[in-house]
Amino acid sequence: MLGLPGSISVLGGVPITAQTLGVMLAGAVLGARLGALALAVLLALVAVGLPLLSGGTGGLGVFLGPSAGYLAGWVLGAAAVGCIVHLGGRRPTAVRTAVAMLVGGIAVVYAVGIPVQSLVTRLPLAQTAYTSLVFLPGDLLKAAIATAIVMTLVRGYPRAFRRASGWTTAPRDVAGSTAP
Repeated sequence: MLGLPGSISVLGGVPITAQTLGVMLAGAVLGARLGALALAVLLALVAVGLPLLSGGTGGLGVFLGPSAGYLAGWVLGAAAVGCIVHLGGRRPTAVRTAVAMLVGGIAVVYAVGIPVQSLVTRLPLAQTAYTSLVFLPGDLLKAAIATAIVMTLVRGYPRAFRRASGWTTAPRDVAGSTAP
């Protein structure tokens, strides 16, 4: 999802990619720790030049441009999605998953991305935030799609979500050893 080459132009030619959908799914399916780690590894591969971002871009230059903050926001966003979806180690619910997509997949990514974009473009923060609103309808649609995908996966593969919760990959007993 993150490296799909194409985009769909809507709302006056603004390209909408599947990248934030991938961020949302990484956190929800892999959990907070592994979702964030997966995005960090992806960004490390991009930094060394692999063309893994939408449109086949890669290299250190992408971390110096207006989208640099959004890329950093992906890691934090995936972690936030994973934390909310798997809150308290419980099975994901549709409401909690939808909230996770909105908070982690959109709000966190925007909260990191917009200030960096404002800094790089030397535009006022309010103006940058206002112009970023054009992406919100597409991101809301992706949040709905991600929620539907996750809930379908939870119903079809409920055991897969047992170990995705929180920042641990396996429960520990009182003595600290990993449980079977």
